[in-house]
Amino acid sequence: MDAGRKDIDALIDLMAKLPGLGPRSARRAVLHLIKKRGRLMSPLADAMKAVSENARECVKCGNIGTGTICDICASEKRAIGEICVVEDVADLWAMERAAVFRGRYHVLGGTLSALDAIGPEELRIPLLMSRVRDEGVTEIILALNATIDGQTTAHYIADELAGVCTVTSLAQGVPIGGELDYLDDGTITAALRARKGF
Repeated sequence: MDAGRKDIDALIDLMAKLPGLGPRSARRAVLHLIKKRGRLMSPLADAMKAVSENARECVKCGNIGTGTICDICASEKRAIGEICVVEDVADLWAMERAAVFRGRYHVLGGTLSALDAIGPEELRIPLLMSRVRDEGVTEIILALNATIDGQTTAHYIADELAGVCTVTSLAQGVPIGGELDYLDDGTITAALRARKGF
């Protein structure tokens, strides 16, 4: 096998490690990039190099930015009394896309999991507790996934902050435009329990 093919295979192997891409999808993506080398591959390589050199985790909240403190934490327009707690940076970005929440965030970096030996110290939970004390936080909004580990983490945080500040969570249930026939039992149960006046 020639050296060029080894480089291509190495790129395919790396791409296959990305979420949502298996070996076949990675091969297709790499071949497409090679065909569009000038328009796609070179700019992509430059962008990846720039992100690799400049991307940093915010020391306060765990968001990804280019400075020690992210733009959200640095903004004076953000409400300081509210912190929305999310599992991952992708969740933070999803909340920002909705453009509804005007407070600050805290990225845990995962969820508690006895099976994987992930306790509070492995996550950013102690830092969250410090922020609540030091920043005069009045409300924590738990925006964690509705999984067993997500809910376990939410209950742990709520217990730790009992009597310290208000702890709320996102409503769960029927999505806008959702049809009951297509929903799973857990979603229907959560929607029924969280029902409100009409």
